Amino acid sequence: MVNTREPLNTELREKLDRLEAYIKDLGSLAIGFSGGVDSSFLLAVAHEVLGDSVIAVTGADASVPERELKEAKAFCNERGIRHIVCTVDPLKEEEYRHNSPDRCYFCKHGIFTEVKKIADENGIMYMAEGSNMDDIGDYRPGLKAAAELAVKSPLRACGLYKNDIRMISKAMGLPTWSKPAYACLASRFVYGEEITEEKLRMIDEAEQFLIENGFLEERVRMHGKMARIEVPARDILRLAEDKMREAVYEKFKKIGFMFVTLDLKGYKQGSMNATLN
Repeated sequence: MVNTREPLNTELREKLDRLEAYIKDLGSLAIGFSGGVDSSFLLAVAHEVLGDSVIAVTGADASVPERELKEAKAFCNERGIRHIVCTVDPLKEEEYRHNSPDRCYFCKHGIFTEVKKIADENGIMYMAEGSNMDDIGDYRPGLKAAAELAVKSPLRACGLYKNDIRMISKAMGLPTWSKPAYACLASRFVYGEEITEEKLRMIDEAEQFLIENGFLEERVRMHGKMARIEVPARDILRLAEDKMREAVYEKFKKIGFMFVTLDLKGYKQGSMNATLN
């Protein structure tokens, strides 16, 4: 049984017990590890249950900020978890590069193909990813790729929602329990706009600037030469203050954006999906 630093209510304890039993039955596992809330929780529980029969595999490409890769490495190092970083290049896929609505399918298919190779090389029987019950209602073409490659989804199989994962992660003492939601930088483009390494770099640099200025929940959406900034409603006034507004505008101009806008609706996860029918 996974020990927690804080007591769990009956419902959460039962869900954690189900997850442990599910993972134990698999015997060995290669987890697609991004370093986010969900995959960190899944990896930590799996390592408690299976020990060295678990490996974490992280796909590194231009859509993954260096800060996320560093955090993923640190998480594994601190816990003695085997961690393999593989280099992938989804920009080789035309559908990904042209940002079709099913872009995520091609990216995930490429990543989990690499995970499968690594799993086979290390004698690992199964692969897993960290989607949860809340992901079922969203547009997630990447889940189709995972299903085609027989990737397990333990958190969904055991009925775990995002809030469950955060609460259990907190009880386990995981530093990721309060980490803001994150999606790869390719999700910042309006569908149909070409994705390039240069554009990914621009978004990465712009978002890093916002993070360094205290906007931990943020997105910089790219619409051609225009940057559309999303922050939670509570942070809009702070970002619009003269000194901060001017600093953001000047930085974004240096990065390469011609226009810089602030979305008055506020931050919304997956807002680019609003353009889909």
